[in-house]
Amino acid sequence: MLIPLTRKKFETLVPVVATGAQYAYYWGKLQNLLRRILISVVGIFVVILFIYVILPHQFDEVFLLIGIVVGLYWLWGPVLWASLRNLECRRYGYCGFWQGEVLDVYITEELIGTEENVNNRGDLVVVENRERCLNLELGDEAGFLTRIRVPIKRAHRAIDVGDVAELLVFSHRGDLGRIANTSDVYIPDHNLWVSDYPYVQREEFIDVSRRLSVQLQTEKEDLRSRPEPSRSSSSRQKRIPKTGANSQPGSLARREPSQSSSQYRDRPPRGDYRQDNESDYSKSPSRRRRSSSRRPDDDW
Repeated sequence: MLIPLTRKKFETLVPVVATGAQYAYYWGKLQNLLRRILISVVGIFVVILFIYVILPHQFDEVFLLIGIVVGLYWLWGPVLWASLRNLECRRYGYCGFWQGEVLDVYITEELIGTEENVNNRGDLVVVENRERCLNLELGDEAGFLTRIRVPIKRAHRAIDVGDVAELLVFSHRGDLGRIANTSDVYIPDHNLWVSDYPYVQREEFIDVSRRLSVQLQTEKEDLRSRPEPSRSSSSRQKRIPKTGANSQPGSLARREPSQSSSQYRDRPPRGDYRQDNESDYSKSPSRRRRSSSRRPDDDW
């Protein structure tokens, strides 16, 4: 099931400024935090270099403001990167709400990076960093098929084949004939989100899902409650015009058996029509039925 959404609803579901879940995603681990702190320290050093060496006693207030902003990069950096990713998603002209089911669930190990180390013997050893990922194949009756791959979590154990799956689809075409990208997946049976990056505002998405479900249920009940048209024609009376002298246009009359018909019934059969023809015709062999070339005779 694919339902197009308006541009206003699209912008509501995918905000411009980063949400709390998006900020937490780009906050990352300790390694990501240390990288941002290093960038902030280097930025402050460059600003001090401009103030005291390159342009001494010029634009001090401007450089001071720049130094404060750069020094806090470790704090507002996740907001910047999440907002840029949201803008990239909002470049699509059209959006739709899709509902299908889980066709397959399986786990794979994906290579996320390599490291080169030296062992005790002095040999170079390449260490591969692999991560277990959950793979979901989603589809619907219309033939839409997509595959989602995310890092596996303990909550993903509840997902099973046949569960209802909902997500947003993005396209450059108004009829959504070609899907360019998809959002994170929502499993309403378990109230579970499956995603690598949280594109949508989840509370707003759940509200849209509930409204559309109620609307579709109401339409199905209306179709069932509609009375079916009557097809019985036994109450209809055949209109036969009168042929008598006192007949009026548009009046109904009952046709009486004519004398000519009785004469034909009482008339003896002509000699040309022999009685034995009926018996000869009834005993004639029937035509042989041809078997289908697409199916063997044993199946019939």
